[in-house]
Amino acid sequence: MWAAPTDPLGDGPTEPILRGVDLHVEAGEVHAIMGPNGSGKSTLATSLMASPEYVVTAGSIHFRGDDVTAWPTDERAKAGMFLAFQYPQEIPGVSSIQFLRQALSARKGLDLSVLELRVAAMEWMERLGMDSSFVDRYLNEGFSGGEKKRNEIMQLAILEPTLAILDETDSGLDIDALRIVAKGLHEVRADRPEMGVLLITHYQRLLDELAPDHIHVMIGGQIVASGG
Repeated sequence: MWAAPTDPLGDGPTEPILRGVDLHVEAGEVHAIMGPNGSGKSTLATSLMASPEYVVTAGSIHFRGDDVTAWPTDERAKAGMFLAFQYPQEIPGVSSIQFLRQALSARKGLDLSVLELRVAAMEWMERLGMDSSFVDRYLNEGFSGGEKKRNEIMQLAILEPTLAILDETDSGLDIDALRIVAKGLHEVRADRPEMGVLLITHYQRLLDELAPDHIHVMIGGQIVASGG
């Protein structure tokens, strides 16, 4: 796959950032991508979820047998793709429980009551060391870095995607918070061993916690080395 930033002037794609990335994630596998800043790791993550900031200029994206290259973000999410952002955005006025309820309805067509969803969320909040009042707070507003990342792991657990793309989930976490997040990921995978994971990181420490099946090195918008 090749991808370039969208031209804000509408003149077409600009210089590509991704330059022929070829990657295949099987069900149940964990793939890690490492590389220096500016190598294209986050561009890959957001391009997979159809970010309007980037356009695929060559190649294609396939998911569960479908060519999803032209699918918008919401259709990819409904199909089972999930992106945990490097910098989760604040959404004032929307509580975490409201967000989860709407996302679950869109993802699975389930119209759970707030009470039913709260019961499911409480289990994961306990596992992730989160206060019980957490879901009533506005989404990511005033959250610490660790709270934002744990909140995304809770979303991952409840939405049950087929493919989880984690863009530097370990960024800004101290060692204790990292272990809690890693433990949460282990438990999500134990519940859903068929879920594929694409993990983007700068740091060896998360790899030590999760032991991925395959590790890829990205430089200059290309995967230059892979190992398992």
